[in-house]
Amino acid sequence: MARGSGRRGTCGARGDPYNGRVTDKGWVCAAACLALGIGSETAFGQLDPEKRRLIQLGYNQPMEGSAPIAAYGFFYYNRPGFLETNLTLRLAVAPIYVDAELGVSGVFTPHTDLGIGIAGGGFADTYSEIRDGDYIKAESFPGHTAEINASLYHRLNPDWRVPAWVIGRVAVHRALYTDDSDTDPNFEVPDDLNSFNFRTGLRVGGREPSLTSPLAFEMSLWYQAYVREQAQRYGFSNDREIEPTSHLFWGRTFLKYTFEESQQYFDVGITMGTTINADRLSAFRLGGFLPFVAEFPLNLPGYYFQELSAEQFALLNAEYSFPFTPNKSWRLGFHGAGAFVDNLDTHEAAGNWHAGVGAGVTYVSPRGAWFVSLVYGYGIRAMRDDDRGANQVGILFQYDFDAVKKFPYRRFDPNVSPYSSRGGERLFR
Repeated sequence: MARGSGRRGTCGARGDPYNGRVTDKGWVCAAACLALGIGSETAFGQLDPEKRRLIQLGYNQPMEGSAPIAAYGFFYYNRPGFLETNLTLRLAVAPIYVDAELGVSGVFTPHTDLGIGIAGGGFADTYSEIRDGDYIKAESFPGHTAEINASLYHRLNPDWRVPAWVIGRVAVHRALYTDDSDTDPNFEVPDDLNSFNFRTGLRVGGREPSLTSPLAFEMSLWYQAYVREQAQRYGFSNDREIEPTSHLFWGRTFLKYTFEESQQYFDVGITMGTTINADRLSAFRLGGFLPFVAEFPLNLPGYYFQELSAEQFALLNAEYSFPFTPNKSWRLGFHGAGAFVDNLDTHEAAGNWHAGVGAGVTYVSPRGAWFVSLVYGYGIRAMRDDDRGANQVGILFQYDFDAVKKFPYRRFDPNVSPYSSRGGERLFR
């Protein structure tokens, strides 16, 4: 969840959003539905020093074929100074899911923070099989989750303007799988699974949990391990496997810049990843356009959400936005993405090269407390009925209870794992 470095040294600038007034201060459920707007494996950066109260909604709708519902909806609350001045409470609540962390500043060293978290609820470990452009309900299944975790955030350079953090997390995770009315009777779902998950990373710079920050820059490297209590076989006559250990490696760099007078901005980034012993449940999943659902969103406009399952990938994303009314309440944006994907062996028919483009219009309320964006995407290489090309529409909404008190129109990035929630279609179908 949103754990931006905020006052503790940033590389994104702070000021009135999109007004070009840049100061010297600088600054991870993906197929989620209203029940799944947060995921069990929360992406993380640092403890968030800002008080936040927000409602977030997002939805993607494909215009061809049948796909899992890609949506999220939750209330996010962050309270620094909770009970004690060195405690921070972070809480995200969806209808049947809760993710919470209590952060303690200055543990072990003045520049090391500790977070203790719990998470659990319905459908967060649901798996949706998408192969050759088809959503295969007969091979998909719900999964529920419970987790406890602990995180360390250590600032390497407290006296520098651009922060560098070493971050680590350990989690004990339990997934409970079941079938439903759409699962093929001959398809055996996995047994309930316990795993020990570990993540570590080095992040230089970062993005403030507001996409309206005039400047942002990041370079980061990450490693994630899934250590299951045992290997499993499942499916039709045990034709697929859950590896006992899977390893994920990825890196990201991006730059955002806002022009002072015109308030135009561009945002461009590259994410690359590889795996060892990846399986269907641990592979990278690319596709869709829900830019606020994850700390590491793997967006491909026009594609189903998490349509592609990758052992390795390289993804380029870019966005350009500008206001087109005198009061700057209306903005027009264009976005695009291109990717090289080394698919899982079982999903190779999707091909290696993929691209998508899109556009959107955003309205911001006069007081800046809420905004709504309507977006369109075209998946140039998405497979549909043995052909290529797919259309998608979507809507994004945010209500910020504290926007007027701080500054108007803070688009908030909740930093939720892109791999955690895959089962929204199980509630809304």
